Amino acid sequence: MSGHSKWSQIKRDKGVNDVKRGAIFTKMGREIALTARAGGGDPAGNFRLRLAIEKARAANMPLDTIKRAIEKAIGSGEGDQYEEIVYEGYGPGGVAVLVEVATDNRKRTVAEIRSIFTKAGGQLAASGAVAWQFEQRGVISVSRARMDPDEVALLAIDAGASDVETSTDPLEIYTEPGDLEAVQAALAGAGVAIESADAAMIAKQTMAVDASRARQNLRLVEHLEDLEDVQRVTSNLELTDEILAEVAG
Repeated sequence: MSGHSKWSQIKRDKGVNDVKRGAIFTKMGREIALTARAGGGDPAGNFRLRLAIEKARAANMPLDTIKRAIEKAIGSGEGDQYEEIVYEGYGPGGVAVLVEVATDNRKRTVAEIRSIFTKAGGQLAASGAVAWQFEQRGVISVSRARMDPDEVALLAIDAGASDVETSTDPLEIYTEPGDLEAVQAALAGAGVAIESADAAMIAKQTMAVDASRARQNLRLVEHLEDLEDVQRVTSNLELTDEILAEVAG
């Protein structure tokens, strides 16, 4: 999981400054609406909604926009009705890829995703083909600035975390899905400054490919993430420091 932290940070940095801020807000609005519709519109009683709001605020999404998304989701049923689907596929070199979407038109979305896979030299796969290579985890990111990594690790483990990556910046704390809320609350209560907390699919093992195919896979991920219906793309691609530096630059 050691590459997850750096890649996540690069994507956050690029995303917040992206000229496609409107598209980012659209994706976040859909996530907020889905979580509100599923678990209620009160963030105090809906942890998943609270996480979605925190991500939106970190990207400077206006509070009024967030409130409208919640009100629309729990209102009279008017407006778009989205469904959550996970598509699976293979990138160049056999890299496993998961594509999480929120769509109001399943046929349109799958056609767009299949086209991107094909053009990238990969292929869309059947349900279950690659999902077994991933597991759902809670992921909490903590900046190393002014924090002792070993102290944070001890606090996290005592709170119920299953693993802590202390060699990265930010620090990455992993939990079982059901323990994410408790670990986040314990760390915050201890004065730990949390950069982000979210549920994510994490590859059980990463897959190394040559530099050319690594770049092809990263372009595949970027093109998938450009689709309005796509909420998150995850792969088991092993990213070298060279490739990460190239992407960050």
